[in-house]
Amino acid sequence: MAEIKSSKITFIDLFAGIGGIRLGFEQHGMECVFSSEWDKFAVKTYEANFGEVPHGDITLIDEATIPSFDICLAGFPCQAFSLAGSRKGFDDDYKGQSRGTLFFEVVRICSYHKPKVIFCENVKGLLIHNKGRTYKTIKSTLESMGYTVFEKILNSKDFGVPQNRERIYVVAFRNDIDATSFDFPEQTDTSKRIINIIEKEPVEAKYYLSDVYLECLRRHRSRHESKGNGFGYEIRDMNGVAGAIVCGGMGRERNLLIDKRQTNLVPTTNIKGEVNKEGIRKMTPREWARLQGFPDSYKLPVANVHLYKQLANSVTVPLIREIAKGIKKVLESNERRRNNERE
Repeated sequence: MAEIKSSKITFIDLFAGIGGIRLGFEQHGMECVFSSEWDKFAVKTYEANFGEVPHGDITLIDEATIPSFDICLAGFPCQAFSLAGSRKGFDDDYKGQSRGTLFFEVVRICSYHKPKVIFCENVKGLLIHNKGRTYKTIKSTLESMGYTVFEKILNSKDFGVPQNRERIYVVAFRNDIDATSFDFPEQTDTSKRIINIIEKEPVEAKYYLSDVYLECLRRHRSRHESKGNGFGYEIRDMNGVAGAIVCGGMGRERNLLIDKRQTNLVPTTNIKGEVNKEGIRKMTPREWARLQGFPDSYKLPVANVHLYKQLANSVTVPLIREIAKGIKKVLESNERRRNNERE
C-alpha cells in the first residue's frame, strides 16, 4: 500500500467527473491524495482546475497502488438508476463499461483500505429502483464491510443555489468511529433565485433560440399536452428556481429564460430561420456552473457541448460542503477522544 504522510484528513476522488465533490471537501481543508476519471473531456476540466490528471478507468487500477486515505468519495454513475433513463441498475452497460456495477469497484477498493468514511451521491431514484432492492443491496454490502450507513434525500435549492435538484446522499462510517453525533445538514439558504446567477452582461446571440426551433418546441409541447403529458420546453421565471439540470437537450430546453438585454441578434452559427424576437434563450455553461454552486474562479476550458454534460453530471458544491462539514466534525471529535484516552 502506497503511503502519503499528512496531518490533514485525506480522501480519494473516484468517478471524479469535474471535481465537484472534491471541491466541497477541500473547502474544509481536507486533502485529495488520489483521483480517477475516465471521460477525456472531464479530465481536461479537472486538470485545468486542480492541476492534476486523474487516473483513468478505475476497473484497471490495482487497489494496492492507491495511497491510504480517510474518506472515499464516490459519485458513481447515476444513469443506471435515473428516473429519466432506462433504469437498468446493476445490468446497465455503456460503451463497454458496466455503469451499474461500478459501485462494486468502491467495495473492492474500500474493502482493501478500510477508510474511516465512504461517501456516495446518486439520483434519488436509486432508493426505489427495482422495488428498493438495489439500494438495499448497496446498504447491506456496506454494513457487511463493517460500516454504519446514513442516507438522506436533499434538495439543492435549500443550500444557496436556485436549482430544484433532489439527490440521495449516503455517508457510511466505519464501525469503530463514533458517529452518533452525525446528522445531515438542514436548509442553509433558500433565498437564491435565477436572477442571482445570470450573466451580468448580455450573452451572445448563439444562446438565443431560432424562431424555427422555438416553433418546433411549441408543437412538441402542444402534442404532449393534448395527451395529458407534462413534457416540453419550459421558460423559467427569473425570480424562481431552475429545474434540475440534466444531460441532453431536455436539460437546456426545460430551463429557458426570457432575456431581452442582447440587441445584436445576428446569428453567429448556422441556424434555420432567424433568432427569435421574444428574447428566449438557453442558459450559458457559466450560469449552469453557478446553479451547481461552482465559484466563478472555476475554469470551464472545453467546448460548451461537453460543459453542459459535465455540469449536469456534477454535484451542488455548497450542499457537498455542508455534508463534508458534518463528516469532519465527527472525525475530529473521535480524534480528540482518542488523544484524551492516550493521555
